[in-house]
Amino acid sequence: MRSRGFWITALVAIIAGGIVSRLVHTGFELFDKYLGDALYAAMAYAILRLLWSLAKPIRIAILTMAVMTALELFQLTLIPARLFSSGSAALRIIARLMGTEFSLADLAAYAVGIACILLIDRRASPMPR
Repeated sequence: MRSRGFWITALVAIIAGGIVSRLVHTGFELFDKYLGDALYAAMAYAILRLLWSLAKPIRIAILTMAVMTALELFQLTLIPARLFSSGSAALRIIARLMGTEFSLADLAAYAVGIACILLIDRRASPMPR
């Protein structure tokens, strides 16, 4: 099992990588758009791992994908889009964090991000005998 310090460090690195992926534009869509989405899901996994440290990694992965799918489906209500167009800076930030447009490609990127961090997590977990 990875230590709490590991997950805090991973969380900081994931957030930094996500910010860089949004600020640096390469013209390569896979990097410019989907790396940030994969890192967003990895960040959610790391947060859930910190909150639920005794759970099996696969349970964290399933819960993370359920949360990310729920967030993506919530975008279909257009509530986040309306929040983003409001005059309030706080509401615009919340809308930006939730996302404003539904995309199946985002769900695929989330799955890749979760799978990658799950592999890292499982490498540290003892194998059942």
